[in-house]
Amino acid sequence: MPGRPITFLSDFGLADEFVGVVHAVVERIAPGTRVIDLGHDVPRGDVRAGALALLRSVQYLPDGVVLAVVDPGVGTARAAVAVETAAHAFVGPDNGVLAPAVAMVGGALRAVRLEAPEFRLPGQGTSFDGRDVFAPAAAVLASGEASLDDLGPEVDPGALQSLLLPLVESGDGVAQGEVWWVDRFGNAQTNVSPDDLAALGVGPGDTVEVRVGSAVHAVPWVGAYGEVAPGSPLLHADSHGLMALAVRGGSAASSLKLHTGLSIGLARSPGATG
Repeated sequence: MPGRPITFLSDFGLADEFVGVVHAVVERIAPGTRVIDLGHDVPRGDVRAGALALLRSVQYLPDGVVLAVVDPGVGTARAAVAVETAAHAFVGPDNGVLAPAVAMVGGALRAVRLEAPEFRLPGQGTSFDGRDVFAPAAAVLASGEASLDDLGPEVDPGALQSLLLPLVESGDGVAQGEVWWVDRFGNAQTNVSPDDLAALGVGPGDTVEVRVGSAVHAVPWVGAYGEVAPGSPLLHADSHGLMALAVRGGSAASSLKLHTGLSIGLARSPGATG
C-alpha cells in the first residue's frame, strides 16, 4: 500500500541532476512514494525565500512529509532535523527554513536530529545532504518504515532555529511594510494585509499612495487586473490574502522598481473616497 506523499521544495534548480537524484533515492528506498515538486527555483541559499514559499503553500499540502532543502550551511555544524506536527512531518536543515510553516500548522509536537547511520547514504563528501541525509529520512517516514524515534535523538522543539519575519509598522497614516516576494510575472507581494490598510481607513476601490524611497505612486485598489487599463499599475489582495502590486500586462517590479526586501509604505491617498 502506498505511503504518505512527500512534498519537495529546494533551491537546486533543474539544470543539474540534483532534483532527479533525490527523487531516485526516494524511489529506491520507498518504491511508489509520490513526490510532489513544490518548486526548485528558490534563490540559491536564500533561507528566507524558501521559508516564505513553504509558508505560502503549506495550508494546501496533503498530509504527509514535507522535504525542504535550502541549506547554505550544508557540511557545517547546523543540525539536520525531522519535525512532527499534527498534519505533517517536516524534514530539512535546522536553519529557519521550516519554522514559519511549522508554526502555521500549529507548531512542532516533537523533533529529532537526523543522526541514525542506518538512515543515511554513505558518501565521501558532505555537500549533498539532500541526497544523503534528508531524502532517506523523508522516504522512510513517508513509507512508515521508520518512525521519528528511529531517526535520531529527540531535541527540544523550542530550541529549533526560528526565522524572524518583519512586522508591518503603522503610524502617521502609513502602513510601512516590505516586499516579500516577486514572482516570475513581476508581481510584488508585500507583508501588508487588507486589515492593516483598513485600520488606516483605506479599502477596496480607494486610491492608495505607494511610497518607494522618494517616489510616490497613486495606485488603485481593485479586485481584478481587468479593472485597470493595459499597462497600468494596480494594488489588490492576492491569493494568499496579502496586498500585492501588479501591472496589467506588465511587470510591477520593473515599472515601480520593486525587489524582494524593499521597504514600502502604503497610505491613504488624498483623493481616496469613503
